[in-house]
Amino acid sequence: MSEQERMMRRINAYQFALWELHIYLDTHPNDCKAAEKHAEYSKMLAEMTEEYESKYGPIHENPNTANRWAWIADPWPWENEEEGQ
Repeated sequence: MSEQERMMRRINAYQFALWELHIYLDTHPNDCKAAEKHAEYSKMLAEMTEEYESKYGPIHENPNTANRWAWIADPWPWENEEEGQ
């Protein structure tokens, strides 16, 4: 496994853990240890993502800079003509 794949797996693991903690905190908002762990994982994810992107480029499109309506400019699937029709 390459370094890039290892880093991506760790990023995915932190993202998964954050989602799980987020769901848990929805039902247990007073759990300070879980909130601290969420903050810790958020910081670690941000650092890891920054390191990954500095080495290998962006993981995904940044929603803050992307045009959120760009998807509507493309033809819809049923508007594409199949070859031979």
